[in-house]
Amino acid sequence: MRRLAAAVMALACVAPAARAAQGDAPVDLELVLAVDVSYSMDVEEQQIQRDGYAAAIVSRPVLDAIGQGLIGRIAVAYVEWAGADDQRAIVPWRLIDGPDSARAFAAELAAQPLRRSFRTSLSGALSHGVRLFENNGYDGLRKVIDISGDGPNNQGAPVEAARDEAVERGVVVNGLPLMLKRQTFGFVDPTELDVYYRDCVVGGPGSFVLPVRAVEQFPEAVRTKLVMEIAGRAPDPDPGPAPERPVTRPASADAPHGVCSDGERLWRERFGE
Repeated sequence: MRRLAAAVMALACVAPAARAAQGDAPVDLELVLAVDVSYSMDVEEQQIQRDGYAAAIVSRPVLDAIGQGLIGRIAVAYVEWAGADDQRAIVPWRLIDGPDSARAFAAELAAQPLRRSFRTSLSGALSHGVRLFENNGYDGLRKVIDISGDGPNNQGAPVEAARDEAVERGVVVNGLPLMLKRQTFGFVDPTELDVYYRDCVVGGPGSFVLPVRAVEQFPEAVRTKLVMEIAGRAPDPDPGPAPERPVTRPASADAPHGVCSDGERLWRERFGE
């Protein structure tokens, strides 16, 4: 019996190394950061978004969350997306296990030129994100797509179908809706983007929405969201609005449901396509 127990323990210790030797490195989390670069995002917003992620990944709260994981490392890919056929991994999968690898990731991200493109396909971004987990060389305890943007789906497959497929494959989808612009007549956007994200975009166990309503909220929002995703923490109940801080909303919050086809409908009404 003692020999059997010793053999089981030895196998448990060797298994992660064996997976790593085969190219599947064990990590606590495989994380796709999917970032909107459609023309509705101006250059200033894009730079703030890029700087926010670069700063968050090297921040002490994020590094502490990584270090406190069962394995102590995560894998991250940074994807920019716009229309249905426009998704680019500008920083492909990278292993982050401490300050040095985090700084290398941030430097690689900061070195990429900014770009903008046409249309908004959340469904395309989610489907692309799901494919990135296939044969990526990592074996994560959890898989998460962290998607940010400032508008609804207006091209490609229905967003809720792409979300449901991701969840069926064991991927959690969290959302960072950027509500930085005041609504104007004819602007192709639903009235409450955070409600749209909650009802149509995010999904999976513990999924949540973290809306950003002011530019100065963005750095804290990104840090908060990354820490929650790395630690696998479910959001706390919504304490009510606080103008100086972003408010986390669980995906299961009891509120009026948005219409998931709003973006497509509003686009057709304005542009006839």
